[in-house]
Amino acid sequence: MDSGIRATCEQYRIGQGDLLLGYCLGRRSELSFKIESKNLNLWYGEKQALKNINLGVLENKITALIGPSGCGKSTYIRCLNRMNDLISTVRIEGEVLYEGTNIYGKDVDVVEIRKRIGMVFQKPNPFPMSIYDNIAYGPRIHGAKDIDVIVERSLKDAALWDEVSDRLDLPAMGLSGGQQQRLCIARTLATRPDVILFDEPCSALDPISTSKIESLMDELKEKYTQIIVTHNMQQAARISDYTAYFLLGEIIEVGETKRLFEAPKEKSTEDYVTGRFG
Repeated sequence: MDSGIRATCEQYRIGQGDLLLGYCLGRRSELSFKIESKNLNLWYGEKQALKNINLGVLENKITALIGPSGCGKSTYIRCLNRMNDLISTVRIEGEVLYEGTNIYGKDVDVVEIRKRIGMVFQKPNPFPMSIYDNIAYGPRIHGAKDIDVIVERSLKDAALWDEVSDRLDLPAMGLSGGQQQRLCIARTLATRPDVILFDEPCSALDPISTSKIESLMDELKEKYTQIIVTHNMQQAARISDYTAYFLLGEIIEVGETKRLFEAPKEKSTEDYVTGRFG
């Protein structure tokens, strides 16, 4: 592509197979994929759960993964920090590139990958210890110093410091559900990841707690690349920059969130986002 044309419209492969999206950038810019999966396939035993997934995730953006239950969304994000390695029946083919390096390469340090690509799960899972020790746990394992500074910074970044700073020595299990989830986010931030994976982080929370998590994710965009699995179409529309629609282990459509929700190109995408099925 001529450099002059590229300055106004950058075309690149971000989705499934030959799905190409053109983005008018208005300026000369090279797109930066923080994570990119190439021809990614996954099986649970004989059952194939992911089929030839090609997806690029842009740096410092929020990408939402939507689709009906069992379509492969959670399986996909667990591939991005090798959580599926813990399942004995899983077999994976293809590549997942993190800053250009295949995380499934032979010499890759899986512990380091999980440090750089953190994860927040569907239900809050604080450790059975104090609020302070929950945040300090990861940094201590990695030999970090200035633990007090890390704890305070992480809790502030997770918008929780003002609520717990006077009771850091109390059990984390005593926090409300929304506070526990923000504590888990702070615990993830404490190891200074580049990417945060969210697997339906608000599904067990009330609307007020959900709003706080969404506001926090918007603030975190300045420092982190984020990927969220959600069944909440309104949530995906509110907080994400890009959305990928999964169905039966495949990506059907992916693009800028506003465009995908308002003018989907695929009939099945339209049916899903408008509530006709799923």
